Amino acid sequence: MKFLFDFFPLIAFYAAYKIYDNDIFIATGAIMVATTIQITYNWLKHNKIEKIHVITLVLVTVFGGATILLQDPVFIKWKVSIVNWLFGLVFLGSQFMGDKTIVERMMANAITVTRPVWIKLNLSWAMFFFSMGFLNWYVFVNYSESAWVDFKVYGMLGLTFAFVVLQGIYLSRHIQEEPAKEE
Repeated sequence: MKFLFDFFPLIAFYAAYKIYDNDIFIATGAIMVATTIQITYNWLKHNKIEKIHVITLVLVTVFGGATILLQDPVFIKWKVSIVNWLFGLVFLGSQFMGDKTIVERMMANAITVTRPVWIKLNLSWAMFFFSMGFLNWYVFVNYSESAWVDFKVYGMLGLTFAFVVLQGIYLSRHIQEEPAKEE
């Protein structure tokens, strides 16, 4: 259920875009409202807010607000690239800060791999995010707005899913068995 709720703003954006005859401004308003609802719900239900949701809300509010205020959809289109590039920088930066990469911090409680594998995984995520940012930019500059919206929803989601599957295949060859604990 949480997985679906994480996609609530994207679903709201896409549904509003399609329902309201490809109106990017209504869709932008929908993603802004949906992101606010998402954060409010998490706060009321769990008494906490995930950092990723706060970052998303700030960026959606800034770029979405500029899109609606200036009546220029380029701002909401840039948001996707900027978010991906920021994630890429965070993953890349984690290579040089602290004992663990961000991937290791997120996954070490579930799997055990060697330090070089963590570094490769982290770098692959950084490169993935940088690539997705540039790919988003390429699509919104070279294709119609409708094609960009479809790419944002289906293309980016599909590419992310494929990347996660490839990462899983890579990890399956490197996961180390934990020694059995004596009772």
